[in-house]
Parts: sequence; structure tokens; C-alpha cells
Amino acid sequence: MNEVLLHAFNGLSLGSILLLISMGLAFSFGLMNVINMAHGEFIMAGAYTTYVVGHHLAPLVGGTEAGVWFLLALPASFLVAGLLGLALELSIVRFLYGRPLDTLLATWGVGLVLQQAARSLFGASNVQVSSPSWLSGGVALAGGVQLPYKRVFLIALVIACIAAVYTYLHRSPSGRRLRAVMQNRQMAACLGVRTRRVDAATFALGAGLAGVAGCALTQLGSIGPSLGTNYIVDAFMVVILGGLGRLPGTAVAALVIGVANTLLELSTTASLGKALVFALVIAFLQWRPTGLLALRTR
Repeated sequence: MNEVLLHAFNGLSLGSILLLISMGLAFSFGLMNVINMAHGEFIMAGAYTTYVVGHHLAPLVGGTEAGVWFLLALPASFLVAGLLGLALELSIVRFLYGRPLDTLLATWGVGLVLQQAARSLFGASNVQVSSPSWLSGGVALAGGVQLPYKRVFLIALVIACIAAVYTYLHRSPSGRRLRAVMQNRQMAACLGVRTRRVDAATFALGAGLAGVAGCALTQLGSIGPSLGTNYIVDAFMVVILGGLGRLPGTAVAALVIGVANTLLELSTTASLGKALVFALVIAFLQWRPTGLLALRTR
């Protein structure tokens, strides 16, 4: 029972990571109909930004163990990945709206370029990012079960990001313009909303959230140029299962897939468990093609 509880908690933390990655993809793929294959490289950019901040800035702000540098790395990862996303939208994606297959090929090529740039700057081998001292250890429960502080912090970070995104979408003028453009672009343009500017800001927001996910992933293992490719397929699966353009559905789908993947791996093997998750998702989409939460229209 203790082992099942521990794996369920690990599945919850995995679902939280998928949610943080998929939130950014939900903006570009679910709302803008852009198949962004470079989304994984934005995760990689956030991870390497954390590595650079920890390597160069940590000695100036109390050392590695103090952990102040990690709190600074979170907004830095968001900013660097967001700027990369903004540059990609302004230079390439802007001219490919309405052509999803073209966006797939273009962003896939950009992703390869970013991976090679990372290999040239940081080397082909993986690097390790140090953890702050306040993330060491865990919460001790009855029966000898210990919940690592790293995963508890990850879940809290995802909850904070969800709250920030919800506040942005529903409480800020720019968030309302984003929702208006995604629901009815022509009407929003007629009312004076600059849709091109909203597109760029939306794409940059999605890339920035991927950068925050990359920063969080540095606390779970080593990072390398191909870090994002390990999560991009699962992220697309989460967005499709949740329902295109439905952020609440994306949240539910991420948690379901994360917990199911971990529990199935417990009773089988890692590859078989992932294959079973894929099969269950495909079967569900055959029954309900619109996903968990379909967008209601009149």
C-alpha cells in the first residue's frame, strides 16, 4: 500500500510536469492551430538558462545551497524561452497561419537548429544542475513513506502557474483580448483588437511556460540537448485528450495520464505501461473525438 501511495504521488508530480508543458502547447496548438514541434526546445532553453544562472550567478547570491539563484532562474527561464518563442513567431510562424502542416515542418527544422546550437554551446553530453538545500529531504508520512520536497515544490509551482495564467486570462485586458481573438478573430478585429500583436504575445506566453517547465525539470535529473523530445509527444497527447483549446480539459488530461502512466508501470514495465496509456487514450478518442471537455459553440 505504501508503494502504491508513493507511485501515485510520483504520478501526480509527473502529471504536474505534463500540465506545465502542455499549458504552453495548448495556446499554440489548441488555440492557434500551430503544430509547434519546437516546443520541446523551449523546454530545453529554460533548462539551460537555469544551468547558466546556477553556474554563474549562484556564487554572487549566497552560493548554490542557499537557493536564491533558483528563484531567480524561474523568471529568467520564462523570459529567455518567451523571447525565443516571440522571435520564432515574428520570423516564421506568422506567415504560416492556416497551414498547420507547414508549421509542423518549419518548427521541426527550427527545433533541430536549436538542438545543434545547444550542443555547440554546452556540449553533447548531459549536465547536472545543483539543487538548493531547502529542496533536499522530504515529508515523512506514516509507514515510512517519504514525499520528496522537490516533487512537492514542483506541484506547488504548477498550481501557482495555473493561478497566474487564470488571472491573466480573466482579470487582465490583454488576457481578455487573447480570449476574444481565439474565440472570434474577425469580430475582435472589427472591434479594434490588434490580432497580430495578440498572436505574438500568445505564442510567447506558451513558449515562456515551457521554459518554466524546463527550469523545474532540472531538479529531477540531468539535462541535455534532447531534453524536450522526451516530453513533446506526451504533451500533444494531453492537449488532444483534454480537448483543443480547453485549458481545464488539459489540466484533467495531464493528471490522468501522469497517474495512469505511473501506476501501469508499477504493475507492468515502463515501455508496456506507456503503450497501454497510448492504447487507452486512442480508445477514448474513438469514443469521444472532441476530448474530455469539448468547446461549446452555438
